[in-house]
Amino acid sequence: MSLLAGRVAVITGASQGLGYAIASRFVAEGASVVLGDLDLASTTSAAERLGGDDGALAVRCDVTDSSEVQQLVGAAVERFGRLDIMVNNAGITRDVTMRRMTEADFDQVIDVHLKGTWNGTRAAAAIMRENQRGTILNMSSLSGKVGNPGQTNYSAAKAGIVGLTKAAAKELGRRGIRVNAIAPGLIRTPMTEALPQPLWDSKVADIPLGRAGEPEEIGSVAVFLASEMSSYVTGAVIEVGGGRFM
Repeated sequence: MSLLAGRVAVITGASQGLGYAIASRFVAEGASVVLGDLDLASTTSAAERLGGDDGALAVRCDVTDSSEVQQLVGAAVERFGRLDIMVNNAGITRDVTMRRMTEADFDQVIDVHLKGTWNGTRAAAAIMRENQRGTILNMSSLSGKVGNPGQTNYSAAKAGIVGLTKAAAKELGRRGIRVNAIAPGLIRTPMTEALPQPLWDSKVADIPLGRAGEPEEIGSVAVFLASEMSSYVTGAVIEVGGGRFM
């Protein structure tokens, strides 16, 4: 039996990168997925690669707009009849030192990561409460644990997601809803591979396993947290960083 057979998942920021990797692993385990992202064309292409009408739906969604997030989770119920899993993955970066960072740089990152995660958690929980079950996965980062120079906005947002996750887990546990977070480290994506080679090498040198992670490895942890294999896990933050920043 597939681990997510018959389940329906909504994933934000799912047209590429970690969001797409998570969606791909969910589909492989039997789930139907609704992909939310800003670029509808690329999101539609991603949904088609995942099976299209047979189990993948694309929806344009700006996670900073609560009404659009509500429409996103509503699309899952309308199309597939239920909502079992919510993955709040959408994110952006506006990296620059604090001295040079503008208020817009700060606000945009906080809005997408932290407010977007709150919007997704709140919208999904409203549906899951009715069924007295469900699981919500939020994407934090090791940057939220240790802080990174040039990322006061991103590090603050990712640390905030940890607090949000734990508070929501306490609020929703008695409703049968589990809320957990994943904190990736250095994962091989188009964004990280654009790093200058010396910087990439220095980051890898800090990792006990001696390599960067692959998006599929985040997807595997997401499957664990979304499935009954983690039925007694809530309020947890699982670090997936090869041992970096232990």
